[in-house]
Amino acid sequence: MEPSNALTILKNAFFMESQGKILYETARDNAQNKAVKDFFQALADDEVEHIAILERQIKSYMDTGRFTASEQGEGHKDKGPDILNDEIKNSINTAGFEATAITAAIGFEKKAVELYAKRSKASDDPEEKKLYQWLSEWEKTHLEKLVSLQQALMDRVWGDNSFWPM
Repeated sequence: MEPSNALTILKNAFFMESQGKILYETARDNAQNKAVKDFFQALADDEVEHIAILERQIKSYMDTGRFTASEQGEGHKDKGPDILNDEIKNSINTAGFEATAITAAIGFEKKAVELYAKRSKASDDPEEKKLYQWLSEWEKTHLEKLVSLQQALMDRVWGDNSFWPM
């Protein structure tokens, strides 16, 4: 990949992860329930890890013109569904900031998954390919959790308002 394009994509990825972190921290700070706070904190913590990895990759690329050897683990496969439980689903105010943050986060995560998957497929650099494949898979777990949570909230609104028989 041409150097300016690789660096631009790294910077865009860093920016997206930073925005996600801020969104999750704001949602955490506005949440009333501890389980909901913990849910958003876990997502923010993941973004902090991604930011640190991207910072190292940006530095490496700027210094050497290359991506560093893969430092990513398999953590995303172990973090999945256990942080999304009924207490979280039932504690979120469906008409409040938390629900709005979930909708916004879905947009962020979709954009991240698409960018990372596209870069992983397009890259000829094996380390760049690994980096973006790993990030894409991890962000996909965020997206799946958020979509599941949004669906549960929608079902609750419909049930609470007798829009359909439950």
